[in-house]
Amino acid sequence: MNKKLIKQVKRSFKEQFKTKPLIVFSPGRINLIGEHTDYNDGFAFPAAINKGIAVAISKSDAKTSNVCALNKNEIHNFNTENIRPLKDGGWRNYILGVVAELQILRKRVGNFNAVFAGNIPGGAGMSSSAALENGFVYGLNKLFHLGLSKHDMILVSQKAEHNFAGVKCGIMDQYASMFGLKKSALLLDCRTIESQPYKIDFKDYKLMIINTNVKHDLSESEYNDRREVCERVSGLLHLDALRDASKEDLDRIKNDISGEDYQKALYVINENNRVKKFSEAIKKDDIQALGVLLYQSHEGLSTKYKVSCRELDFLVDRAKENPNVLGSRMMGGGFGGCTINLVKKDAFKTFKKEISKKFKVAFEYDCSVYSVKLSRGTQIVKK
Repeated sequence: MNKKLIKQVKRSFKEQFKTKPLIVFSPGRINLIGEHTDYNDGFAFPAAINKGIAVAISKSDAKTSNVCALNKNEIHNFNTENIRPLKDGGWRNYILGVVAELQILRKRVGNFNAVFAGNIPGGAGMSSSAALENGFVYGLNKLFHLGLSKHDMILVSQKAEHNFAGVKCGIMDQYASMFGLKKSALLLDCRTIESQPYKIDFKDYKLMIINTNVKHDLSESEYNDRREVCERVSGLLHLDALRDASKEDLDRIKNDISGEDYQKALYVINENNRVKKFSEAIKKDDIQALGVLLYQSHEGLSTKYKVSCRELDFLVDRAKENPNVLGSRMMGGGFGGCTINLVKKDAFKTFKKEISKKFKVAFEYDCSVYSVKLSRGTQIVKK
């Protein structure tokens, strides 16, 4: 949790609305392994992190709701009746979507005032959208006594993303942001939406996130395309989802699908198996195995699922060359964003400097490097 961020939204809220707000902190998330498995009812290994979004919120007697995005210096006024998605609505649609989905559940949400700010790097695959949705649904649930459980709330957040932002995301982002635990990752079963926490000791290593600071335009359309491929293949197999498929199943219909679709489905099957192996390696305290699985995951994402890009591949290739890096892979939807790396603590600064320099030479602009810790999920900040 970021105290500076919380103070910032609290001060701004009091200046604008002259009252004490409820404060919610909602974290971003990383995913250690298990990418693009969530919408296949599969397994993932996410964790909440110590970067996120702080929301200051209170009820309003006015006829409109007012939401201020502090980082962008933008305000949106709206009435909670007859909510529709806005064309090019950006951050507004996530919040409008949450209110609309609550109304579908016949929950009465009155007008409210809110200020929010975040320190999640944009486009880095750390799910700032899920943090924003969760922050607002959590705050509104508390403010208007809606009686929703955390499970109810993450489904509201997910539907807001589907219906207002137009991204058919799985449940992993919202789940990890809501249910995260300190120093732990969650082995998440995306079918049952239940998880098992694993306390992880990375020993002499720590997590480094390297943001390419690039997001290629095709990310959303290509994401939805990958989902369609998975649904089509599982349909041909007469299965509910690829989670239930084995390589032997896939080989039976190999002649009925394109080579590219075969590789994409195979990636999902293999990645689900890697998640299970990752959890076994944590139990055995086998830190070396974690690194190997990260590299294997990236290889599959890049060559089979084809959601990487040359900037991400460059970062992983440079990581492989460095003996102080145990493992690396792209993280998130792909086509940009960041890599997650396990780097030796005593070599962290040196590798940061080295990789930043090499990236600048190769692409003529800067990447960004962050250290993150595994943290607690969405919560009310005590006054």
